[in-house]
Amino acid sequence: MKLFLNRPAFFYEMENLCRLFLPHESFSHEETPFTESVAGDYAVCDFAPDMRRLFCGVRLADQTVSQTADLPPALPERELEIEMARGLYRLLSKLCGFSPPWGVLTGVRPAKLYSSLLHETGSAAGAQAYMQQRLYVQPEKIALCGHVMAAEEKAAAFDAPNAFSLYVSIPFCPTRCSYCSFVSHSVEKTAKMVPEYVSLLCDELAAVGQWADRLGLSLKTVYFGGGTPTQLTPQQSDAVLQSVKRNFDLSHLLEYTVEAGRPDTVTAEKLAVLKQHGVTRISINPQTMHDSVLAAIGRRHTVQQVVNAFSLARSMGFNNINMDLIAGLPTDTPAGFAQTLDQILAMGPENVTVHTLAVKRAARLAGTTGARDYRFAAQTVSDMLHTAAERLTSAGFAPYYLYRQSKMFGNFENVGWTLPGRECYYNLYMMNEMHTVLAAGAGAVTRLKEPGGPQISRIFNYKYPYEYCERFATVLQRKQGIGEFYEQYPIHPSLSTG
Repeated sequence: MKLFLNRPAFFYEMENLCRLFLPHESFSHEETPFTESVAGDYAVCDFAPDMRRLFCGVRLADQTVSQTADLPPALPERELEIEMARGLYRLLSKLCGFSPPWGVLTGVRPAKLYSSLLHETGSAAGAQAYMQQRLYVQPEKIALCGHVMAAEEKAAAFDAPNAFSLYVSIPFCPTRCSYCSFVSHSVEKTAKMVPEYVSLLCDELAAVGQWADRLGLSLKTVYFGGGTPTQLTPQQSDAVLQSVKRNFDLSHLLEYTVEAGRPDTVTAEKLAVLKQHGVTRISINPQTMHDSVLAAIGRRHTVQQVVNAFSLARSMGFNNINMDLIAGLPTDTPAGFAQTLDQILAMGPENVTVHTLAVKRAARLAGTTGARDYRFAAQTVSDMLHTAAERLTSAGFAPYYLYRQSKMFGNFENVGWTLPGRECYYNLYMMNEMHTVLAAGAGAVTRLKEPGGPQISRIFNYKYPYEYCERFATVLQRKQGIGEFYEQYPIHPSLSTG
């Protein structure tokens, strides 16, 4: 699709907006002036020279719609961009036959926007009115933001300017799932690399721990992600966990999470190592409770293995377990997803995270690039998410964190649901950029947060394990940036906490 915008700075946001309706489409920014004789599909947005009028037009599959809107005087740049997005949203909704529930929002953290609007307008009613009337966000999504913001405020009460979280990346899995967009590698192909990776990871943890100690940072949460951390052998897990214990003060931890996402990697020996080192929370992630759907997405485990892994973890004393589900998997149906929910709730986890499948990994479900096929798939996911909200709420769960990704079916969201008092604080601190996250391992990103202030800086590790191992000296050198950041934004003694 050709995009004709006489405000080129808005191209990125308008392209993202168009992808909400046409996720498989490619877009080009046309620098030549728009004429009605242009060939193919297009979207055009033109402000009048006095910025008091906006013309928008869209042609899609030989159907053309257009609209002209009068604008208030002297709108700031941000509001001009919103006006352009609103115009495109109205026309694309008409042509495609559906209206994405988050309206013109394309950002990752809508609850953060809701919080900002709450302070700007001075009331929940003002924030809700702006999101619904200006941004076209549907009421149930605004309510979801309100629930999540309440959980964020609870987590903030345990935060402090010298607080931080630790993220440890284990980027290996038994096999790679067909929908996966993370930097993870099948151990079938990388087994020889794992011992070296574990050794270097322990060295990096030592370096990060030295910076934390030198700066007087207080560790609140630890999170092992991946990949599948329980893909490591018990001995390898013990080495990494020992490195964390040796190099960090764990006496002020709120929680210690290790993803045991693939149930086919969960054994009594591995769980015993986690328990020995004080891990308080794990994830056992079925994604679905249908063997046929598991086969369709390339997960080489069975539903029974999910049940067995969960039962084993409970028997060994793990009393805070998360389970991930994905709405919109290939071959799944709303009825099948409802059955999965019933089975999961019968098992009794403390957290259930409901993800929406990203379109870029869902060609089999989307079928074609046509708007009608996408609309059908988006409605399917909508039905699944509605069922999840109903059943989880009835079972005593509440939404506590929320984030969105590009190219998700129907422009929906990922939501973490929790029983009262069982929120994952790492998810809240990380997703809402509340404090520093020091990160180790391939693909890990250290995010440095100004103590008591808004500034954020990032330090990136090499993305792939082989790069991480080959260029490890540079990985350690980059960690000098931790000290440089806190020299520029020091922690005031009166702001510190244990």
